[in-house]
Amino acid sequence: MEHPFGIDFGGTGIKGAPVDLAVGDFAHDRIRIDTPRPATPQAVAEVFGQIIGSFPASSRPVGVTVPGIVRHGVVHSAANIDKSWIGEDADAIFTAALGREVHVVNDADAAGLAEAEYGAAKGRRGLVMVITLGTGIGSAMIWNGQLVPNSEMGHLELDGAVAEATTATSAREREGLSWEEWSVRLTAYFRHLERLFSPDLFVIGGGVSKSWEKFGHLIKAETEMVPATLQNRAGIVGAALVAHRMAGVED
Repeated sequence: MEHPFGIDFGGTGIKGAPVDLAVGDFAHDRIRIDTPRPATPQAVAEVFGQIIGSFPASSRPVGVTVPGIVRHGVVHSAANIDKSWIGEDADAIFTAALGREVHVVNDADAAGLAEAEYGAAKGRRGLVMVITLGTGIGSAMIWNGQLVPNSEMGHLELDGAVAEATTATSAREREGLSWEEWSVRLTAYFRHLERLFSPDLFVIGGGVSKSWEKFGHLIKAETEMVPATLQNRAGIVGAALVAHRMAGVED
């Protein structure tokens, strides 16, 4: 059985695998290749071809995460990739390069959608906010299972500074904050989100979610809060799901 393909394109590595959407997991072991330098669209497309070429030939669609704002297949920001991406129609570039229908999506949005469909937010109605804590703060907003794209909640201003500059995992590590000290900042951040959006559920992702028991109970927010469950599989799974839906393929 053929499966849609998911590719997670990051600043240091590019990972991909076919995804079984019936269970929300890889159909085969993923393959990882270092992100080329410079990470131009053409150079990245070549790596995509190598990854896809390592699996049996397929005509199913391909989903690709991009660490930037994506609107209708066009990339509008490039925080950790080559600036030549800005303004490029990545859907068209990759579709031509790979000979398969390709759809790109913001990386945090892909991970959030995967958590809503298969992970910690599965079956939850209302507004789910998936917040990833890492080098920055990524976010995804899911309303009754539907993605509201490009939310960029890490860029909110909090106490006169961009939130991710003071509240991301990188800030905790850079400043040597204890879990208790960091939780004070996280509490302020999540209460700010509550005032603005009144969500029904927060799902906390990023590598630090593995340490949830050390800090989760210290965050004083009113909204229910749970750790993400798909971890580093979420981007690939979410990308494949987006491609499947955008292509209009029936389940």
